[in-house]
Amino acid sequence: MVDLNKENIEPSDEATEPKEKKTKAGGKKLFLKIFLSAVVFLLLIFLLFSCRGPISDQTNYFIDRIPLLGQLRHLVNSSDRQLKDEATGRINILLLGIGGKNHDGPYLTDTIMLASLDVTDKKIALLSIPRDLSIPVENSADWTKINNIDAFAEAKTPGSGGVASSEAVADILGVPVDYYVRVDFEAFQNIIDKIGGIDVNVENTLDDYSYPIDGQEDNPDYYARFEHLHVNKGWQHMDGSLALKFARSRHGAGAEGSDFARAHRQQLVLQAVKEKLLTANVLLNPVLITEIITQLAEHVSTNLKVWEIIKAWSMFKDTTRENILTKVIDNSPDGLLYQKINEQGAYVLLPKNGDFSEIQYLAQNIFTQVPPQTKAVVATDSASLEILNGTWINGLAQRAAIDMDKYGFKVVTVANSSRQNFDKSIIYDLTMGQKISALAVLKEKTGATVTFDLPDWLKTDLSAELNKMADKEKPDFVLVLGQDADKTNSGTANTQ
Repeated sequence: MVDLNKENIEPSDEATEPKEKKTKAGGKKLFLKIFLSAVVFLLLIFLLFSCRGPISDQTNYFIDRIPLLGQLRHLVNSSDRQLKDEATGRINILLLGIGGKNHDGPYLTDTIMLASLDVTDKKIALLSIPRDLSIPVENSADWTKINNIDAFAEAKTPGSGGVASSEAVADILGVPVDYYVRVDFEAFQNIIDKIGGIDVNVENTLDDYSYPIDGQEDNPDYYARFEHLHVNKGWQHMDGSLALKFARSRHGAGAEGSDFARAHRQQLVLQAVKEKLLTANVLLNPVLITEIITQLAEHVSTNLKVWEIIKAWSMFKDTTRENILTKVIDNSPDGLLYQKINEQGAYVLLPKNGDFSEIQYLAQNIFTQVPPQTKAVVATDSASLEILNGTWINGLAQRAAIDMDKYGFKVVTVANSSRQNFDKSIIYDLTMGQKISALAVLKEKTGATVTFDLPDWLKTDLSAELNKMADKEKPDFVLVLGQDADKTNSGTANTQ
């Protein structure tokens, strides 16, 4: 929970306004939702500390000239100094993006992302947390949006927002969060232009017919306030302006119109920035690096010490795109959240089962290893899966969905079974053995019994589901979880 002295702290109106409300300052603040903290952390590492070893005499000389860094560079070679939680095999860094002092609600965190570093396998996981996620306030019956935490803390004690946000995220995810990087990224567009733009692999064509034009918010001609933003699927070269628009777009057609699609686009751009920063044209250009550092200097706050950033860079500098995992906590049909309008009229997101156990399970198991050949087998069969909780154990189906998604199954439904007296898990094969390879994986990973005969109650339930939702996909397999699927044997609520 979050410990806030709410009697003495009044957030700005923007802290609790409905999602749909637009303001001039709010429009500009969308700029900062781009990669915020995540990008700043990588920029600091990939730009400031890219030269752990001597790439060239010129670059080596330049790095030594950076104030403080030149003095502390020798600490990188100190083998007896470890990052916090390095000994556990996982380091967590909270990445935050704020509007900054020139905006209304300057300390509201519009983008929140947990970067987890796997020390053993040198993998990185980026878990995006929606700003509208509502979390409980400690010692109170109240809940607040997670993007308010930084603002509340700063209003009470200037400089405490990063730590307060870290503690709140650690509490809801159930993992330690010792580090944070908070950025006010007004200079980001210029930085992308300075490095010559970035190449982004656009996964879905983006069509946004309501992209706001800066400076036109009060134009009496309503239609003159917007432009049509179109970005084709496939590899696209983006300058700073296009990268900004691609990341801030909120009203794309179809699935691209969600906050969660925007968060995924931010992650795509983040990876593209990382790859561009690692090119020799950037690393070996001290003038360019100096310009970028100058712009970042007043827009970043972090509790990472210089030697810690250098060491983190030295440990993960060779991490490739294939070893960067991305996840978004969302309210999709098989997601972990649902949306509602609270008593104050604000749009909020809440955990489906009433607590954060499933979200914690995702965060704690984000690096679970899945053999590539196993995932390939499931992908070849294009196997879809419905998961039903056949018990009264809280969160069983959602945890199973997280696991099965990693194995490549397309989870189309996560719900409670109309029968909740199952001791043993059962797989009902609706393909009648046509996808035997995927079935073998499902049986191996769940330990469930396989049957081809559907009971009447399940036939009735499946028929009702398909009639209720015309576009619902009929699953290949139905997994009904029994008591044996619960490794913790805890929980009593009748929830997914």
